[in-house]
Amino acid sequence: MAKVLALLRNRRQSGRWLRALHVVMLGVLWHPSAWAQTDTASTRQELKQVEQDIAKQQQQQQAQQKALQSAQIQLKKADTALAETLAAVRQQQQALAELSTQQQALQQQQQRLFDQRQQQQKLLAAQLKAAYQIGGHDYTQLLLNQQNALTLERTLTYYQYFNKARLDQLQQLKQTEGQITQLEEELSQQASAQQNAMLELEQRQQALAMARRQQQQSIAELKTLLKERAAQIAYLEDNAKSLKSTLAKLKEAAAMRRQQMMKKPGQLPWPVTGPLRQRFGSQQGGESLTSGIVIAAAPGTAVKAVATGQVIYADWLRGYGWVLVVDHGQGIMTLYGQNQSLLKQAGEEIKAGDVIAYVGQSGGQGQAGLYFEVRQKGSAVDPLLWLRNR
Repeated sequence: MAKVLALLRNRRQSGRWLRALHVVMLGVLWHPSAWAQTDTASTRQELKQVEQDIAKQQQQQQAQQKALQSAQIQLKKADTALAETLAAVRQQQQALAELSTQQQALQQQQQRLFDQRQQQQKLLAAQLKAAYQIGGHDYTQLLLNQQNALTLERTLTYYQYFNKARLDQLQQLKQTEGQITQLEEELSQQASAQQNAMLELEQRQQALAMARRQQQQSIAELKTLLKERAAQIAYLEDNAKSLKSTLAKLKEAAAMRRQQMMKKPGQLPWPVTGPLRQRFGSQQGGESLTSGIVIAAAPGTAVKAVATGQVIYADWLRGYGWVLVVDHGQGIMTLYGQNQSLLKQAGEEIKAGDVIAYVGQSGGQGQAGLYFEVRQKGSAVDPLLWLRNR
């Protein structure tokens, strides 16, 4: 008790400071931005769930955006690979065309050499036949036969002519054979080069097919991501519509509450039954004026709501103990302080006559009682103007 009295004396000595604190704290409570954000418990829970869903969808949307960017990068890579492969295929096709032209020229040259060799073989055969017809003898046989000088000279001349012609034909035939051999090697090399080129072309074509498949896969993934993103956006829009609908219902319910819940001044029931210990506007500690009244009551007495409304504040407040504030609409609010305990929480809807707290002396009070305020558009008014006459 001594500690309580000490706290009470300390409070009276700092009345002005407590009055300022009272104005600041209650100003926060009465400010529209504070109570306008409160709703019924079920609606608040619903809105909280919607907000959580929206947050999750936003995270998923960000993940989808990153995946979409990745798919676009992959699509660009596939397009680049496709373009490079197409260019390589065109280049290889051009090289094959050049090889084919060169091979045709070599084959024509080979055919000419074959014809030339055949002609040379015919000439050589004719020369050999002519030499045989002349006699088919060599120099030794002619000398041993000791024929006359003219015949010998003529025969030798013929032999020299035919031998020279035969040697020339043999030399030409040898050159032709060499050219044919060289040409056959070139044709073999060209055929090998053509085979390698064809193999490379097949590999390029396979790479092209793979690049196309990758491109199609990237496009399919991109379309899937876009579809998923559209679905997520639609889901978020549905949530937004649901949220707007919920807010609209809350506003409509608040409007109806404003029309129905509040009675005219002088018709409200008293929150507790008991003598009036402190009047509105009386001095508090000799330095400040009270913004409400104090109704004396035994500890544990039920505190009842004076009108239908919604709890917008339920917590401990310095100097006032356990405080509960109810919004009744039309800018009218009531405050119940110095309670022993609170039975309602912020966001709950209450009706006139509901028990919302129990009388106590919390906040450092010396005696049990209920501190009661009425606020109209944020300003304190005399509660006795709103309560019934006793």
